[in-house]
Amino acid sequence: MNSAGLAVVKGPVAQQLSKRRCLQAMRLSPGTKIAGNKSELLRMNVKCARRNWGGLSKNSLHTLAELTNAYRISVAAGHLQLLDGRWYITHSGLIQLAFRRRCGGIKTTLAERLSDPAASRWVFKATVYKSSGSKGFVGYGDADPSNVSTLMHGAEMRIAETRAVNRALRKAYGIGLCSIEELGSSSRNSGPETDREPSVKHTSNGSNNGQPRLRDQLCLLIRQHNLDPTLVKAYAADFCGTPSLKEANRDLVQSFVSHLAACAKEDRDMLICRLNSYAHPAEAKP
Repeated sequence: MNSAGLAVVKGPVAQQLSKRRCLQAMRLSPGTKIAGNKSELLRMNVKCARRNWGGLSKNSLHTLAELTNAYRISVAAGHLQLLDGRWYITHSGLIQLAFRRRCGGIKTTLAERLSDPAASRWVFKATVYKSSGSKGFVGYGDADPSNVSTLMHGAEMRIAETRAVNRALRKAYGIGLCSIEELGSSSRNSGPETDREPSVKHTSNGSNNGQPRLRDQLCLLIRQHNLDPTLVKAYAADFCGTPSLKEANRDLVQSFVSHLAACAKEDRDMLICRLNSYAHPAEAKP
């Protein structure tokens, strides 16, 4: 457990993930601005959700109200995703919740006997400690090319660790809502989306409905609000859960563009602070 009490990663293969987990938890937590009361937060959540995904059904609105009241989850901060009419919590939402509940720590270890590096199959065990005296809540996560999007091939180890942490956090804080990162590639690409898969792969930023391309929309937002393009790209990759923005599919990019527009309109200062958290400090020269 590190000095911040947020995340510790153990295991010879998993050591490279420790710094990433700690930094992600720290930057997503203190810098996220959430409305002061639940009614105001719910109003903002509904407004942002309708802007991102259009009209919402009564069931979706009811579920959003319950999640807002129970966990103070923010749609604008990227804590929730709506897919095929169902709500999914995100990794950033779970980390934010753990921070607010003063989580004692998160430990992840590689299940080496269950993993097969040659086949890019990885299994992680995550343990969440709600307090210093907690026995811990355990969750397992696996990832291999068969349950990961083709865009994410090569990142199976990181995905497996994230899934394990998400499951452990959901157990620890009683969240029955599945996390978006736990979905397999078939779940994310189910329904009408599969018919458009080939065209999305070749022109992920294109548009066939007369609307501006996603790339143009993003560039316009950057110019309009005077944002740093490099930081926006880093934020977008983190938001989409991909190594880089160009590897994200159209739906994820569209969701990020809507999210960025909403954040810039509602509180540009908060957005700037969030983008600055993705800046890499220059190393001191000897």
